[in-house]
Amino acid sequence: GFFVYFVILCENGFWPSHLLGLRRAWDSQAVNDLEDSYGQEWTYHDRKILEYTCHTAFFVSIVIVQWADLIICKTRKNSVFTQGMKNWFMNFGLVFETLLAVFLSYCPGMDKGLRMYPLYFNWWLPAIPFSILIFCYDETRKFFLRRNPGGWIEQETYY
Repeated sequence: GFFVYFVILCENGFWPSHLLGLRRAWDSQAVNDLEDSYGQEWTYHDRKILEYTCHTAFFVSIVIVQWADLIICKTRKNSVFTQGMKNWFMNFGLVFETLLAVFLSYCPGMDKGLRMYPLYFNWWLPAIPFSILIFCYDETRKFFLRRNPGGWIEQETYY
């Protein structure tokens, strides 16, 4: 979530080194000429749109990482590749949460009601490697659980 937050800020000219100590000026309605890392000036209204866009992307990244969380919680020791994806309620849940994120991100009026702004497609992508990493980590953990029953990995990571 934080990674995509910083990706959006960087793409819009606010480098992380420039963000330190910027909060007071960022939230001040009186400051309508706040400079970013490139010297561009931002009004209060434009800064808030950027901030709420970052919040939307944070939400979407959580949804994307939850894909992996839901799939890895499906079994305790078996691989997902052995178990399969035959649970249609779970599959519906994956599709539903994704469509809900799309709806909340792109439905007109969400900027007023929930302060959620539309995202560029490439802002959906930064969370995918983290989702893949979580999935691969857990599949590896399950492999070692099956290979060494009662071993150190089972004692430390089995729930």
